[in-house]
Amino acid sequence: MAAISQKVIHLSNLDRTDTWLKYRSGLCDGCIATCCTMPAEVKLADLVRMELVDSFEAETDAPKQIAKRLIKAGTIDHFNFKTSTFTLARRANGDCVFLDAKTRRCGIYDRRPNTCRNHPQIGPRPGYCAYRMK
Repeated sequence: MAAISQKVIHLSNLDRTDTWLKYRSGLCDGCIATCCTMPAEVKLADLVRMELVDSFEAETDAPKQIAKRLIKAGTIDHFNFKTSTFTLARRANGDCVFLDAKTRRCGIYDRRPNTCRNHPQIGPRPGYCAYRMK
């Protein structure tokens, strides 16, 4: 007998984690990628995986110089000097610059940063996501 897929009817409020839905496999298929509107902090190794920085540049240039270049290119919004953490840029509507506006899927999924790879196991409410139905 074929498994019957149930459509989840839910609307989370991104700012209220108590409205978030407990994550389960397949949930992303019916979501509008609400998690991709949250600020994503990444490390230098992530930027290398994302092919925004090459390994030679990562080894030879100061993170501050890399940050200046990526801010100018519009791929990061901020660099935290204390933690050496970069914050990915977002569009005016809050979407990550790597999120495809039509499909609501990540344009660099195979190269996505650890923050995205580990969501929702880590984040504001581990094990839960800000699911919003398509």
